[in-house]
Amino acid sequence: MNNKTLDYYNQNADQFVKGTVSVDFKKTQDRFLEALSGKRILDFGCGSGRDTKYFIEAGFEVVATDGSEELCKSASEYTGITVKQMLFGELEDIDRYAGIWACSSILHLSKRELIDVFERMTRALCQNGIIYTSFKYGTFEGERNGRFFTDFTIENFKNFIKDIRNLSIEDFWITGDVRPGREKEQWLNLILRKTNL
Repeated sequence: MNNKTLDYYNQNADQFVKGTVSVDFKKTQDRFLEALSGKRILDFGCGSGRDTKYFIEAGFEVVATDGSEELCKSASEYTGITVKQMLFGELEDIDRYAGIWACSSILHLSKRELIDVFERMTRALCQNGIIYTSFKYGTFEGERNGRFFTDFTIENFKNFIKDIRNLSIEDFWITGDVRPGREKEQWLNLILRKTNL
């Protein structure tokens, strides 16, 4: 992730938390939880901590990380657990998680970085583990509103993921943005499963 994107989140942490922490994301959260076959979740780029808190309250064991120091502070306070500051490319866990929740987070990586991070995420999953992730719907890759974004259509994503071993698309759906006033922004939601070696 480029420094400019991290700077954005450090400088705008309070505003970002206010805009996301109370958004109702239950439908997507539950869709992820229903596909899980274990209890341990990595919230990978947890932002405000909204989803971490939901998963903890649903009885799951959650490890939460974020690259932004300021968001780690806010999310730790909100969730009651220590949120670890780390970059996506620093994930070194092996066979540890039933699920990885990467909601609107890894979309800040370039496609080249994404290949490496998807491989890291796959290694971090237990067998049959799942990843939920989301990208803005489109074909743009570059800087927008002070941050770097990689957008995907489902066709582009299918082509992109075919080079990543042991990971397949189990489910995908397109939604409008859940934040008020942004309903026309479309998102590609994906559940990916770690397949047999």
